[in-house]
Amino acid sequence: MSEAIHHGVMRRVLSAVLALFLLAGCAGTAGPNSSQFAQSGSGVAAVDRDIDPVEGVNRFIFAFNEFLDTFVFQPLAATYRVILPDGVRDSVRNFLRNLNTPVILANDVMQGSWDRAEITLARFVINTSIGVGGLFDAADSMGYDYHDEDFGQTLGTYGVGSYPYLVLPILGPSTARDTTGLIIDTFLDPLGYVVDDEIMLGRRFVQGIDFRARNIENIEELKRDSIDYYARIRSVYLQRRVDEINNGERVDEYPAPGLTGDEFDDGQLSTFE
Repeated sequence: MSEAIHHGVMRRVLSAVLALFLLAGCAGTAGPNSSQFAQSGSGVAAVDRDIDPVEGVNRFIFAFNEFLDTFVFQPLAATYRVILPDGVRDSVRNFLRNLNTPVILANDVMQGSWDRAEITLARFVINTSIGVGGLFDAADSMGYDYHDEDFGQTLGTYGVGSYPYLVLPILGPSTARDTTGLIIDTFLDPLGYVVDDEIMLGRRFVQGIDFRARNIENIEELKRDSIDYYARIRSVYLQRRVDEINNGERVDEYPAPGLTGDEFDDGQLSTFE
C-alpha cells in the first residue's frame, strides 16, 4: 500500500510541475480588461488572440468532446435522470459535495476567507452527522449555504493570470491557471491517498453525469441560441470564473459583455465536469 501511495504521489508531483511550467510560460495579466475584448457583429463576444492563441486545437478538442457528449454522456445523463428520482439525485450531489469539503476548506484558508472557511467546516460537521454522511444537506436549512472553491480560484485571488484559454479532452473549458489548479487540488484531497485511482475516476464520472443531467435543457437552449457555440461556451466560462473568484460580487469588467453567467446552476461550466 505504501509503495502504491508513493507512486501515486510521484505521478501527482510530476503532473503538477508540468502544469506549473505551463502556467509560468503562458499566463498573462492578472485578469481580463476591456481592451482585450470586443463585441462582434453577431452579438457573440470575440476574444483577443492573446487569450485563445491555440483556438484551432481547442476547437478540435471541443468537437471531440461534443461527439462524446452527443453519443455517450448526454444519453447516460438522460437515463440517469429517468432512473433516479429527484431526491436520490440530490442525495448523490450532496454526498459528492461533502466529500469535496477538504479541498474547499483548504482553498478557503489559503484565500484568507475565514468566514467562508467556518461555513465550510460547519457544513461538513452538520451534514456528516445530521445529514447521514452527507446524503442530506441539513446545513443549508440552518443558514450555511454551499459554496465551491478550487485552487484555480485561489491563484486568481492572488492575481495570477488565467490565460491562455484551453479546452481539455472530456473535462472541457479551462485555462492554464485553472488546469494547474485542477492538478493541485488532487494533492489537497485526502481521499486520493487512501482509495484506488479507479474510485477517484468513478467519483469524477458520477459528478459529470449528475451535472449533465441537471443541465440538459440549459445546454440545449444555449446551443440553439448560439451562432458560434464554441465562442459562447468560452465567453460564459471565462465570465463564470471571474464571478467565482470574486465570490459572486459585482465587478466592473467581464470577459463576455452582456452575459450574466447564470446559464448553469452549478459552479463549473462544462458538459462533463
